[in-house]
Amino acid sequence: MICPACRSAMVIVEYNDIELDYCTACKGVWFDAGELELLLETADIDNYDSFLDSFLDKPEADTPEKKRKCPICNSKMRKVFIDDANQVLIDFCRYEHGIWFDNREVHRLMELLTEKTPDKKDSTRQVMDYLANMFRY
Repeated sequence: MICPACRSAMVIVEYNDIELDYCTACKGVWFDAGELELLLETADIDNYDSFLDSFLDKPEADTPEKKRKCPICNSKMRKVFIDDANQVLIDFCRYEHGIWFDNREVHRLMELLTEKTPDKKDSTRQVMDYLANMFRY
């Protein structure tokens, strides 16, 4: 698969039956449809589905950042902010093929979810530590 951000070849990293497509050049991560949900289930995050629905329904962000193309269907993806401060901008396929996270955006997503469910910090930290170690190589 080709990275939607820098057009480099991505590698597949497997974690708990989830195949993440990772770009070693720009450090971005592609989640195919349903894979992010599986990751959040693995992290034992409560109510992640309502959180995901909340940002998928947001209007497209007004940003000068170039639109990325879905690596599956090649259509331009929507850009939305997933946080209230409009600091974390993600790209997702209009046809629900998946979601693209630039470098450190998955980490920021997990932080946002941990803030919403503080009793889950340990399981979330374990998932993030594991992913960080895998992506380092």
